[in-house]
Amino acid sequence: MHSGVAYFIVFFVIVISVFVTLFFKYELEQMFREKKSVIAFHICNLIITFMVSVGAYAVMTVYLLEESFELFPSTIILLLVILPIYILGHFAFEKYKFAYQKYRTTENEKVIVLNEKYLKKKRSAKFKQYNALAKDDSGHTAGKSRRRLK
Repeated sequence: MHSGVAYFIVFFVIVISVFVTLFFKYELEQMFREKKSVIAFHICNLIITFMVSVGAYAVMTVYLLEESFELFPSTIILLLVILPIYILGHFAFEKYKFAYQKYRTTENEKVIVLNEKYLKKKRSAKFKQYNALAKDDSGHTAGKSRRRLK
């Protein structure tokens, strides 16, 4: 009963860890301008998630539940929990990545498709006020510098 509670709490730790590591993987791929998913990032993400989950489970069983911690059975169970969550999280993140990408490029860095969702986003109220002031400028002094006004 107590180990079930520990696995339930570690499940939430795994979900948070998976999405944080996938976010960092996405940012690293953008920084290195990788077109395809890099397998090394996936392996690092799985190792990081595994280490976090084993640590969380060990702390839960030893310190909070005051039971003995057995590494081998808990390792197998945690891996069986991590892999489906990571795979589902990866597919969800890939769908999110392509849905909110500003544009897509070809091999020679030419923009081929602009994302319409990105173009339809609301503009800030500051820009509306700025544009309204520019349109109402009857003296045509909005674009001139102060030195020219004198």
